[in-house]
Amino acid sequence: MKVAILHDWLTGFRGGERVLEVFCEMYPEADLYTLIYQPGSTSKIIENRTIHTSFLDKIPGIYKHYRKFLPLFPLAAMSLKIPEDVDLVISSSHCVIKGVKKPSHAKHISYIHSPMRYLYDQYDTYFGPSAPFYQRLGAKVFKNYLVNWDKNSNSNVDVPIANARFVQQRIKKFYQIESGVIHPFVDLKDFHHIKENSIEKENFYIMVTAFAPNKRVDLAIRAFNKNGKNLKIIGSGQQEKELKEMANSNIEFLGNVSRDEVVTYFSKAQALIFPGTEDFGITPLESLAAGTPVIAFQYGGVLETLNDQVAVFFKEQSNESLEKAIEEFELKVFEKETLLQRANDFSRENFKNNIENLIKETMEGSNG
Repeated sequence: MKVAILHDWLTGFRGGERVLEVFCEMYPEADLYTLIYQPGSTSKIIENRTIHTSFLDKIPGIYKHYRKFLPLFPLAAMSLKIPEDVDLVISSSHCVIKGVKKPSHAKHISYIHSPMRYLYDQYDTYFGPSAPFYQRLGAKVFKNYLVNWDKNSNSNVDVPIANARFVQQRIKKFYQIESGVIHPFVDLKDFHHIKENSIEKENFYIMVTAFAPNKRVDLAIRAFNKNGKNLKIIGSGQQEKELKEMANSNIEFLGNVSRDEVVTYFSKAQALIFPGTEDFGITPLESLAAGTPVIAFQYGGVLETLNDQVAVFFKEQSNESLEKAIEEFELKVFEKETLLQRANDFSRENFKNNIENLIKETMEGSNG
């Protein structure tokens, strides 16, 4: 069986790339198709293969500014050509990559991390009054074209798979199609030493996040500006400058740090602050795997992974609601074993087995 793997872009190594890594592990000989590829930005398992890119990859400075080229993404996806002798296409999609035309006889399984948030239910978050004028204008001009193309690209998919029930509902709402659900995973091997060792908690809270509008880092900063507690933020992104400008001295920006450092910060923190809306949310599970509970906005994928034994929820995306949740958290006691066990429910092995079973069913069905 000849396999091709698709992923929107390769410019970093986050939750979506961890899922992609499993697909690449399963099919080490498979070629990988992507809009742009920044060498060294992901893992050896992903990059140790033939990687095909679109014309966007030739644009100077594209790796930092690719989001500005969103209107060209559909054209870039359609420019990628998969050989006709490929039997199975597996896409890891959160933007346009599921629209790459599949070979006529092939089956296409698309693992959908999310319908494009910035075109549907979070359009105002990304392109509201706070966005630069050129972004608002561009979004207004191209939105209908992008939405129509995105919906039409689903005809290229044989088996759509959502990464959470929350995403499954959004796929139904925006695409009017049914999908299965296979939850992603937390890489437990990175946290193996946590179980055997007693790690002393320190006097700070943690965020590990991209600085994108939907992550609501601004909300956390305002709450911690007010309560004066220590907050450490790991990550980077498009809102970095404005977020740093609004933060008081009790809030420390650590930038992008190594994986080992992330795990260490997780394990020493009082709690992870998670104020955004995520379709699934790997980061809260990583926090649990490090023996650290979560303070989360009560909406989206976290409702499938967290419960009252491992988290404190707040119901409104407001400073007051988050501040009350932090106060409630400080009155509670969490059991380390309970936190670790919840993370174990979402293991890499479980994910891989579920994907393998799906592929077997899909290909046997196509041969039958």
